[in-house]
Amino acid sequence: MKCAWAYDTTPAMRAYHDEWGNPQHDDQRLFELLSLEIFQAGLSWQTILQKRPALRQAFAAFNIDRVAAFGPLDVDRLVADPAIIRNRRKILAVINNAQVCQQIQREQSLDEYFWRMVGGEPIINHWHSPTEVPAQTALAQTISQVMKKRGFKFVGPKIIYSFMQASGMVNDHLDECSRKFHHD
Repeated sequence: MKCAWAYDTTPAMRAYHDEWGNPQHDDQRLFELLSLEIFQAGLSWQTILQKRPALRQAFAAFNIDRVAAFGPLDVDRLVADPAIIRNRRKILAVINNAQVCQQIQREQSLDEYFWRMVGGEPIINHWHSPTEVPAQTALAQTISQVMKKRGFKFVGPKIIYSFMQASGMVNDHLDECSRKFHHD
């Protein structure tokens, strides 16, 4: 059994469901997930899944150092690319966030930075219905504020909570879901 949002959807969405919520500890992967959540704001996740390969290509596989070095010509190239989400504010936020990630990596890994905010272990919630799953939490609001002070952009509490779910910092699979305690 899968979470309700993965039923009767596309194969890509069902596959993403099985990826969603697995604890991620690789810095590049964490940066990619944060970036994808930024691009998803205001759009369906299905749209992001369709554009994910193009986003990976356009953003150098979300290589932090390469994205951090993007300049005005890269921004113009990205805004003109019909294969991706061409929102200038989101594009600029991802580039800015890569630069902030570089700063953090001079002190510690992104893995340490993000996972310390949840005590180093996934927060496992117990939901029985999709209507119980919150769009944000007090902890996501706090993390959002901490990240904004650090210089991150486009990281409101809803985006951060979605990032926490996607990266496995929060396990919001429904209790009845076969993926609740299965991590790859």
